[in-house]
Amino acid sequence: MDLSEFDTAPPDEARAAAGVWAAVPSWVDALVAGRPWGDLEALAARADALARTWTRAEVEAALAHHPRIGERPVGDDAGAAASRREQAAVAGAGTSVTEALAAGNAAYERRFDRVFLIRAAGRSPEEILAHLRRRLDADPDEESAEVADQLRQIALLRLRTSLTAAPAAAPAAPPAPAVAP
Repeated sequence: MDLSEFDTAPPDEARAAAGVWAAVPSWVDALVAGRPWGDLEALAARADALARTWTRAEVEAALAHHPRIGERPVGDDAGAAASRREQAAVAGAGTSVTEALAAGNAAYERRFDRVFLIRAAGRSPEEILAHLRRRLDADPDEESAEVADQLRQIALLRLRTSLTAAPAAAPAAPPAPAVAP
């Protein structure tokens, strides 16, 4: 989907597209209501600003749509496809890292009562594991803020990778040569 398609899509289609970026209904509604954007940077800037106002409850609800790091996302919907792309590096991790991530996920869920969330795209499995271990010792309020920021990063990455700028208009055809009568 390009930006012009998002801008002109029926509201339900636009909501479905934006809901893959982050399942925060008030955020999705605001992005859809702000159409037409016409400019990807303007949309991304507004999405970023709105994401920085998410409540703890909104973030917690959105986490229900994110798989555990290291577990293969199931389903064939756009959200599962995005998670598979983002976690591609983790899928190829060695057994020791995979086992450590599974153990870390379990410990994190016991401590914070939610799934561990990190922007996995662009990070190695070892880097993700290091962040997981560091965050296990975090203060609960600081960790809530980090989770919200990770969700914001994921949302903006998904927005930018799912929407492309509108295609450039094709150059006008040269005028036909004049024909003498």
